[in-house]
Amino acid sequence: MPQHKLQVEAIAHGTVIDHIPAGMGIRILKFFQLSDQDHPITVGLNLRSKHQGKKDIIKVEDTVFDVTQANQLALFAKDATINVIDNYEVVEKYRVTLPDAIDSVLACPNSNCISNEEPVNTKFHISESASGVVLKCHYCEKSFNQRLFNELN
Repeated sequence: MPQHKLQVEAIAHGTVIDHIPAGMGIRILKFFQLSDQDHPITVGLNLRSKHQGKKDIIKVEDTVFDVTQANQLALFAKDATINVIDNYEVVEKYRVTLPDAIDSVLACPNSNCISNEEPVNTKFHISESASGVVLKCHYCEKSFNQRLFNELN
């Protein structure tokens, strides 16, 4: 009988972000500033996946994402799953969903937008179109493709 080994070590307590498209794991680490924390993080890049071909995975020990944080992941990985781990067991598992809006997270790429000049929290309304995820600034009402934000942030 063949022996199978985990490619990424199990964690005792924390969050596992799975089914991240290959290449997006590093962007998620930067966006959520996960590497700035003192918690151990395990990152797997370009791992084999039955459903995706290749995927990334992030395991953050001693940190549990709330639903708002988890759903912000949908901007980078719309098919990602969140696994909450306690005592090496999955105690909760759910898919991220694209939020209707996102506040105080992204800067508006429009240099003329008031949110870049005044002390206001940014806000974007989110929708999906045939070309992908679209973010519309609440203040200047300009729409931007999600890929632009992935490149800038």
